[in-house]
Order: sequence, then C-alpha cells, then structure tokens
Amino acid sequence: MPPLLLVDAPHLLFRSFYALPDSIKGADGRPVNALLGSLNLLLQAIDEYEPRAVVLCFGPESATYRIEAYPAYHAHRPPVPDALAEQWGLAPQLYETFGWTVMDHDEVEADDLLHSLAHAEEANGGTALIFTGDRDLFQCVGPGVRVIMRGEVVDAGEVERRYGIPPALVPDFIALRGDPSDGIPGAKGIGEKTAADILRRHGSLEAAIAGAVRESRATVRRALIEQADELRMFRDLALLRDVEVELPADRATDCDAGAEAVRALGMARLAERLSAG
Repeated sequence: MPPLLLVDAPHLLFRSFYALPDSIKGADGRPVNALLGSLNLLLQAIDEYEPRAVVLCFGPESATYRIEAYPAYHAHRPPVPDALAEQWGLAPQLYETFGWTVMDHDEVEADDLLHSLAHAEEANGGTALIFTGDRDLFQCVGPGVRVIMRGEVVDAGEVERRYGIPPALVPDFIALRGDPSDGIPGAKGIGEKTAADILRRHGSLEAAIAGAVRESRATVRRALIEQADELRMFRDLALLRDVEVELPADRATDCDAGAEAVRALGMARLAERLSAG
C-alpha cells in the first residue's frame, strides 16, 4: 500500500529560502527561491516514494499553551524575513494546485498535525512518511510511521541507534538533554549520553525522578530532585499533541495544473519539466 506523505511545510520553505539565492525571481521580479526549492524537494520525494496522497502542514510558530507553560519556548527565534513571508503567503494555494492537501490549525503547531495524521493513517491500516528536519518528530516513528530527514528514511531502529532510546522516549530524552532549537534547556549537567543512560536504566523520566535518590552521581541526583517539576514541564512541551484530523483520499499529483501555476509565477524551467512529464 503506498504511503501517505506528510510534509513539514515550514521546514521546507525555510530550508529552501536559505539554501537558494534570492536572485531567483519570478514574473513580478520578486524572489521565488523558497517556492521553487520546496517544490523541487517535494517532487523529488514524490518520485521516490510514490505516495497515495500528499499533505502539507502549517500552524502557528508557537502553540499558545506551550508559551503559557514556558515563555522562553521559541522566544529566541528571529522573525520571518519579508522575502520569505511573501512566498509563505503564496505557498498554500500553489501547493493545492498540484492536488496536494494543505492543513493549518489555529491552536497547535505543524508538528502536532503531522503527528496526528501519521498515527491516524497507521490506525487506519496504512503507512506514513513524515518529511521534516525536526528531530522532535522521531517520537512518531513506529511500525507504520517513518521520518524522511536529509534524504534518509529513519525507522525505529535508527532512532535507537542515534540516541540509545526508543521513539516513545524522545520527549523524555528532550526534557533531560534539552533542545536549543526550541529554547528548552534540559537538566543541568546532563548531556545526551547521560540522558540516554538514565532512560535506559529507568524506562521513563517519571521513573527516573522517582528513583533519583538512588543515583550515584551527584549532578544527576541533584538535577532529578531539584528540577523534577521543571523536567516534567519540558517533557510536556516536547510531547506532540493529538488533534482530530481527516485523512485525505488517494490523489495523484496534478503536474499539468502545477505547470500552469508555476509558469504564471515565472518558474519557466520547472514548468517545462512538469509539462514534459
């Protein structure tokens, strides 16, 4: 059964905007580097994995409940550059022209939508591929869910090889190790190897906190005892939320309609490739 391809749209747009020069301009003389780059990456993935349908997920930069719990969450991230913001506004309609589904949400982030769709597809007997650059989504990996990151398909065995813990413990791991990209500092004095060791021995963050007094290392014992509530909050920040989603019907990519849309935006070479099949 072909997989459902779930795409972290903000990641693709940011990645493409900074990877390609803004000298790539459209018919109106404005940059289209983010749009062109994201389309090229998507079309390449579609050619390789032949999905049954494609869903691109958007959402707020920071979910309100996460900011309320921890104001420093995502606080260090700079605003979206104007040249990217313009392309961002054009992206949803452009993606839909290709026959792809675009999903957005007012309350949860794109990651939460990706997580919810992946598990809904798995529960429905299908498989899902999550195209992202965010390692938080490793927590979604399971028998029917894998992550595409930098051209590599990451399964449960690869998550464990990289971090020494199974996918289900990724939120616990983030809480202990921290995640600079999200502004989560983690436990004081605990790095990646120590975090993995703690979780392998105890099985979860909560069990590690319960057994903290028996830790032989003073730095670990102190962090688990003194930061217990804070670490629980960090785990909750990292834990992706389930929201109600509707799975799309099978739908092939409409290259003809896509070619017309990108030609109108001044991406002539891409239009020619799409028209040529």
